[in-house]
Amino acid sequence: MAPDDTHVPPEAAVEEERAVPDQGSPPADAEALQRRVALLEAQLEESFKRARETGERLKDTHERLLRAAAEFDNFKKRALREKEDVQKFGVERLLKDFLPVMGHLERALDHVEQHDHSQVIEGVKLVQKLFETTLAKHGVQGFSAVGQPFDPSLHEALMQQESDQPAGTVVSEMARGYKLNDRLVRPAAVVVAKARTPAGGPPAPSGTAGDGGTA
Repeated sequence: MAPDDTHVPPEAAVEEERAVPDQGSPPADAEALQRRVALLEAQLEESFKRARETGERLKDTHERLLRAAAEFDNFKKRALREKEDVQKFGVERLLKDFLPVMGHLERALDHVEQHDHSQVIEGVKLVQKLFETTLAKHGVQGFSAVGQPFDPSLHEALMQQESDQPAGTVVSEMARGYKLNDRLVRPAAVVVAKARTPAGGPPAPSGTAGDGGTA
């Protein structure tokens, strides 16, 4: 009998079986790729989550900044109105305190011709006292410079006058100085002493003119 041409030797069958890949299980590269894709999807989802949280925080911060800007704008408007009110009505309290002083002075002037001058003077002195008291209530104090050494930070020298007092001493006062809570408001206008000019002429030179002496 002739040999069967389809018979395959056992060695050849084994080689052929090794050459054909196993279709039942996926290759190792495919599994690694799937794991990589799953990891990237998880990272992407985490990134989306963080982006949403960041967007919410930014939205909240933006709204808070808008509210703060609106409050600051309202504050500026209120401050401007208050500043204008202070400029217009800041002296209202001072005015109310000085109106009685003005009333007393007006009454004193109305009675100048009807009363003795001494009584009028006494009334004016009382008004002056009331005026000073009202100024002190608002922190204004007057000061006198007579008899004090001249101080350019407190005094304004209007002129000098020969006097027996030491040079530089204030001998008279044209106007009192005033301070507001220890800050100088107006310097005192003063006259300052200077040394007197000697009554005699300048001292005579040594020797006698025309005595025929030799030069």
